[in-house]
Amino acid sequence: MKLMTRQAADPEGRMPLMDHLRELRNRLIKALLALLAGTIIGWIFFSPVWDFLKEPFCALPQSKDLNGRCSLVVNGIFSSFFLRLKIAFILGLVISSPVWLFQLWAFVAPGLYRKERRWTYLFMGAAIPLFFVGTALAYVTVDKGLSIFLGFVPDDVAALISVDQYLGYVLAMLLVFGLTFELPLFVVILNMAGVLSSHRIRRSQRMIIFGIFVFSAVATPSADPFTMLALALPTVLLFEVAALLAFLNDRRRARRPDPYAGLSDDEAAPLNIEEIDAELEKGETRH
Repeated sequence: MKLMTRQAADPEGRMPLMDHLRELRNRLIKALLALLAGTIIGWIFFSPVWDFLKEPFCALPQSKDLNGRCSLVVNGIFSSFFLRLKIAFILGLVISSPVWLFQLWAFVAPGLYRKERRWTYLFMGAAIPLFFVGTALAYVTVDKGLSIFLGFVPDDVAALISVDQYLGYVLAMLLVFGLTFELPLFVVILNMAGVLSSHRIRRSQRMIIFGIFVFSAVATPSADPFTMLALALPTVLLFEVAALLAFLNDRRRARRPDPYAGLSDDEAAPLNIEEIDAELEKGETRH
């Protein structure tokens, strides 16, 4: 009740610092509770998730031990416990992502303009599918990179791969592919914000493509040619799509009439009441 009175007294809807801190605390508690619940679910469903993660390794002939079973080793007494805890936490982070993303958005959104909110919807609506497409491609590619390096193992030698090494390799592949697929989206956002023009993108196109291949060679954990190409080629394709969208956006922006065209330096600009009302409406929507 007290918070509603303060917001009603302030026409811009601003909140005191302590109210902001209380809201942040409440939203952090909700996000952490959702993460805890997701981690518990991940702990319960550890076995099928672990079977899914180790499947690319088990598909390789080099993964079989003397008894013909897929074998990964643990180093240390607590390694198996921390493996289960790590996978449960990662799965909990994914399961609870709708909750903590909503809490983050609910805290930030009141301080954004309507146009900034539309950009955020566009970014999140494209970023999440792109990330999962990248991780799916990484999962398909994991066994190819492993087969190249494990192919050098002699036939009479058993490859003893630790669980920590394999899990670190798989997680690095998933994150690198998922985050790299977000890079073309930043090109589109910067173009929509007027920071990066399509002309500058076309002028630097060769250097950007070269940089994508260099980044793919450095960022991939295995750094083998197949994994590098599997990351670089789709990223280049996504960059070309982003460049096309930037070109279409600049073309659409250029068709808009300039209200200040033809005015001399000492001539007053035309007063547009509709634009002023729109700006006042945007100011009222700020937190």
